[in-house]
Amino acid sequence: MLKRPLFAACGLAALACITAASPSPAQDYPSRAVKLLVPNAPGSSIDTMSRIVAAKLGDALGQPVFVENRDGAGGLIGVEAGRSAKPDGYTIICASNGSMLIAPLLKKTPPYDAVKDFEHVGSFAVTPNVLIVNPDLPVKTVKELIEYARAHRATINMASAGVGSQSHLSGVLLMTMANFESLVVPHKGGGPSVNSVVAGQTHWTFTPAPAVMPLVKNGRLRAIGQSLPRRSAMLGDIPPVAETVPGYDFSGWAGLVAPGGTPQAIVARLHAALEKTLALAEVRDGLAKQGAEVFEGTPEDFGRFLAQDQANTLKVIRAARLQAE
Repeated sequence: MLKRPLFAACGLAALACITAASPSPAQDYPSRAVKLLVPNAPGSSIDTMSRIVAAKLGDALGQPVFVENRDGAGGLIGVEAGRSAKPDGYTIICASNGSMLIAPLLKKTPPYDAVKDFEHVGSFAVTPNVLIVNPDLPVKTVKELIEYARAHRATINMASAGVGSQSHLSGVLLMTMANFESLVVPHKGGGPSVNSVVAGQTHWTFTPAPAVMPLVKNGRLRAIGQSLPRRSAMLGDIPPVAETVPGYDFSGWAGLVAPGGTPQAIVARLHAALEKTLALAEVRDGLAKQGAEVFEGTPEDFGRFLAQDQANTLKVIRAARLQAE
């Protein structure tokens, strides 16, 4: 019988000892600072919420988490940078429906797939939109808006923050589900679109709650519905649109994803840290001040949510007849 040379056997034994003694990258993780790529401009709501979470996420991980803004092209630039980063847990991405779903699905060939191309760490916030109307419009409920729009099809119009924006798509979804029409009037951003409703140049729109609640309280706008599928303590007595139009649900959200191929042990470590972060009262309060509710679940929950929201968003984009580039 051939015998293995002594030096080879010793070498293999030493290698086995070294391998057993060396912790895997996941066991050591994190051993240095983690970068959170935010595909939105500094000062935006997504940026602000990301920073609220990042500050305490670093405490939970035991290493700093620093935010790097990489905005542009509706979020495509930042998400692409994150997708191509080394899948070692030291680059994670703040995902939102704008950057992960709307921006890529508006392209003829989407540059990435929110479900297939990333590891899903977890969601952390949902930001409901409020359905507002000009107070001179003789409607006080979603049902009355639908009936008024059907009766004044030629004259009623809806403001949007721009083609393909959340306000545009949420309005199109309502019109599609409730079977009525309004002329869509695009504006350069949410502020101008809301101002047009205040001035009576347009009649209604959807917009994030924090931006308009002061105008609702002083009577310059009327809030008749909100986009969550349920009642919200944060929004008081504003009823869900879904109470009138069953199944309606179109709110903003934010979560964390990692490049595809990131080890599951690292994803689990990040998720555990995110859970610990979201349990903190100061984090929950900080998100509430941005008009957001905590939105949490397992990585698997987040993956299933993304798949459903991706399908819904694609349907709305097609209903809006938006031309892919």
